[in-house]
Parts: sequence; C-alpha cells; structure tokens
Amino acid sequence: MRIEPVESGSQPFRADLNLLIALDALLAEESVTGAADRLGLSGPAMSRTLGRIRRALGDPVLVRAGRHMVPTPRALALRADVSRVLDDARALFAATAPADPAALTRAFTLSAHDSNVVAFGAGLLDRAARTAPGVTLRFLAEGSDSVPPLRDGSVDLEIGVIDRNEPEIRVEPLGEDRMVGVVRPGHPLLDGPVTAHRFAAADHLVVSRRGRLSGPVDDALAARGLRRRVIGSAPTMAAALFLLPRGDAVGLAGERLDAAAVAALGLRTFEVPLPLPPLPMAMAWHPRHDADGGHRWLRALVRDVVRDTFARPTQ
Repeated sequence: MRIEPVESGSQPFRADLNLLIALDALLAEESVTGAADRLGLSGPAMSRTLGRIRRALGDPVLVRAGRHMVPTPRALALRADVSRVLDDARALFAATAPADPAALTRAFTLSAHDSNVVAFGAGLLDRAARTAPGVTLRFLAEGSDSVPPLRDGSVDLEIGVIDRNEPEIRVEPLGEDRMVGVVRPGHPLLDGPVTAHRFAAADHLVVSRRGRLSGPVDDALAARGLRRRVIGSAPTMAAALFLLPRGDAVGLAGERLDAAAVAALGLRTFEVPLPLPPLPMAMAWHPRHDADGGHRWLRALVRDVVRDTFARPTQ
C-alpha cells in the first residue's frame, strides 16, 4: 500500500495518515532528500510536508548536526509507534486483497548475520527483482539483543539462528547447517589427520560482533581436557575469511552458508574433530504480519531461497 503525502496549505492540521508515512520515511532516512526519493516526491514538497509534521507535533523532528540531520529525542521516541501504526494500516488493507507480487511497492527490512546475507542475499534479490520489481530488500546487520526489532516494527523479518525467547514472535525452521574448519591452502594442520589435540594446538580466529573469545568449540575442547589459543576475533564472518589466507590462523565457517565465500577465497575446509552443535536456520516475524499478503510473499520467497541453498550438494 502506498499513499502519497499531501503538500501543506493554509488549512488547520487534521489527523492524516499521509503525514505518518512521510514521518516514517524521514525517520528512516534521516534526510529530507532521502525521504523524498523514497516516496517519489520533490525536495520542496518533502520540505513542506516536514513543516506540517513539525507544526502538528510541536517538535522540529529533524535537526542539523554538521552536514547531516539527526532526529530529536521526541522523534526517536515516536519511531516505533509510527512504524507500528503503519504496519497495522497496511495489514488492514492487505487482508482484504490478494497479494500480487508484480503490484507490490514496498521496502522490506531483513535482519541477518553477514553469512546469511552472503549465502541467500543474491538469490533473494534476483527472485524479488524478477517477480516483484516494485519491492526493495534492505538487509541490516544483527542488532543488540536488548532491542526488540521485530516487535517495534523496525525489522520485518529476521533470518538466522533464532535462539531468543521473545514473547509472541513467530519462528519457522528453514534448515540446518554445520560448522567446518577453514584454513589457507598449505596450512600445516592439513599435513596429517586433524585430531582434537592438533586442532587445539593451532592458533584460532573467532567471529563475534561483540568481541567474545570463546564459544561451543571451547566447551567441546574442555570436555576433553583441552584448550585452544585464540589469537583474535573478527566482527563478521566475511572479515574473518579474508584474514585467514594471510596467516596460519584456523577459523570456522558454515559448511553450506559460507561455501561460496570459502571457495572464492581459495580456502580449504576440514572436519572439526569435535561434537559441535548444529546451526538451525529459521526466520522470525511479529504476528501482526500474519495476514499481510506482502509479508506472506516475503516469507515464501525466503523459504524457497534458503531451502534451495541447503539442497545444493556440498563440495
């Protein structure tokens, strides 16, 4: 559903859903120009609409900070409510009309680990472009656990290992991956059988966006009385994989999720000699999207692309 914001005039302010759409775009883009492009308006028209919003709220909403604009505290406090109201309005109209992908004109926000974006992003973008040319997919990095992005409406769908227990969130399993070891070609670890002792004795590079230096591997090693030496951590899987060819560090990667990146960098994989837990992939969303035809299409798109990826044979 798309409703163009109306330009301001001399009439007194009246409650207007169009202003909420404009406000949502302004808060998302934090730019008058960006919001205008998002809604297909001219810059002056968007500026006039921002003026109407400011008068209605009694707040400047966006203020200049150097060369950029930033939202005011009041605007930040309203962001989740604005998004939720628009989601409810879209669901109201979508529930009475069948979802036609070719007619969809929406931007969907997906939260995913960088491995998942690398694994599924190209397929999602390609299929969306062919079946729903009016749809834009916006990928965001995983956020802080303290922020409920699915509930506050800032994220439409989350893809990955869903291990939180947020109230009322819908979770649908999509498949399962497993971890394999990754090293550069000619790494000394590949000169013989990779035993738990040889694996533990190597230098290790871990992936953690919070800088954590331990995880399930360390638990599995500790059960055997072993301990590995972690020489560093990288914030993303992509960063870690690019570091591995330049030294003797050992990394871990998803056998299927990271297969394309591992192959592109010429890295080698090996079986980890430890009983590591699997990686259960799933997607999660807020139930307010259950009846939304556009969101149902999005979930079907993700379901098909992820399952096709997992169905491919490993090298």
